[in-house]
Amino acid sequence: MNRNDLQDFENLPQGWEVKSLGEALPLSYGKGLKKTNRIKTGKFAVYGSSGLVGIHSISLTNKPALIIGRKGSVGEIYFSPRPCWPIDTTYYVEEKNGLYLPFFLYLLKGLRLGRFDKSTAIPGLSRDDYNSIKVVVAPLSIQKQVVGEIEKQFSRLDEAVTSLKRAKANLKRYKAAILKAAVEGRLTEQWRKEHPDVEPAEKLLQRILAERRTKWEQAELAKMKGKGKKPEEGDWRKKYQEPTLPGTIGFEVPGGWTLGTIKQLSRKVQYGTSSKAIKEPGGVPILRMGNIVEGELSFDDLKYLPDDHLEFPEILLEPGDLLFNRTNSPELVGKSAVFDGVPKPCSFASYLIRIQFLSGVEPKLISYFLNSVHGRQWIKSVVSQQVGQANVNGTKLQSLSVPLPPLPEQKEIISIAESRLSIVYRLEREVEINLRRSERLRQSILKKAFSGQLLRNGVHSTI
Repeated sequence: MNRNDLQDFENLPQGWEVKSLGEALPLSYGKGLKKTNRIKTGKFAVYGSSGLVGIHSISLTNKPALIIGRKGSVGEIYFSPRPCWPIDTTYYVEEKNGLYLPFFLYLLKGLRLGRFDKSTAIPGLSRDDYNSIKVVVAPLSIQKQVVGEIEKQFSRLDEAVTSLKRAKANLKRYKAAILKAAVEGRLTEQWRKEHPDVEPAEKLLQRILAERRTKWEQAELAKMKGKGKKPEEGDWRKKYQEPTLPGTIGFEVPGGWTLGTIKQLSRKVQYGTSSKAIKEPGGVPILRMGNIVEGELSFDDLKYLPDDHLEFPEILLEPGDLLFNRTNSPELVGKSAVFDGVPKPCSFASYLIRIQFLSGVEPKLISYFLNSVHGRQWIKSVVSQQVGQANVNGTKLQSLSVPLPPLPEQKEIISIAESRLSIVYRLEREVEINLRRSERLRQSILKKAFSGQLLRNGVHSTI
């Protein structure tokens, strides 16, 4: 028989027994019920492996029951306090004399039965595997006491988790407020008063546009030289197209600021590679849409391209490149972050767009705008939907108007914002650590409960 890692089989209290799950809690198979029969009116809940999936006019069980995910959401556990209908993706155990179902509800949740899925296609839980799992069962007379102690300790833990989740939500709101204040100029109101003679951004924009044209001319000359052609005096320069002027952005920028489009401010807007990458470390890491998290780059779950990939060095990232997630779910499309040069070399995948800016533009400030409420509103206004995915293409992205402060003020905004955001990130990490710790504590409570340690000799111990 399979032992479990939830319970200690040694030094059990008097009367506690070691049994197989098949002996302690024998399973019955759920019964199929067409979706059209899961009507919206009725009095009996219909359960699938993912939980409540409808209501029916008759029940399969005559009493309360435990429902266990058999296919799909393997090992998920639900308790129906009234008769119900478990469908054919589930097992169920009906209440009967000698079974106190809440005790086994917590026992099965602690066992994490999903671990016993051995399928290669549709996830599934074998009844033979379930039946052979060895468990410790308390005498029926004290099972209610065990459940009572679990729920008391879970209640305290739930209060702590609620507070942590509230803190997490508050931090998210504070971070949004920082980004909004940054791009609206409110972080540097005092700075502007102390620096009245800073060159206005309009002059900076003129230099940026001049540099943009110069780089275009250099690129055209290089193309002609590569083809062995000599440029005709002056004529080829007439092909240059000035970028469209910016539109509005929904708020009034401070004095000394101006507006510019992504196309005006950038020297390159480029899609990433669609080549297949591999998980095995080695070669060049490739950043994907999952590597942009809350305005920062995460280097977890990387994939790799070979060092001699044919698109290199054209799609290798450079420090200061802004990565924009062009395709994702509606709530995540458009998330952005700036690459700081590490790891090197590094590339990017096709669902990302790389923007390289001209001199005088701080990429982080543009990233702030894209991740701010203003950027999210713009993305929502231009996004296109395809098969459940949202998309903002490169042409639309280049038309985006963004606020452009004077360069010294851009740097000051980033300095202030980064100082505040670093505190937010630190607190967010602490909240996540404590949320994970709460799950470990929950498992610890269950382990002690089902090894007899919470009610040792009738005395309640605490974690």
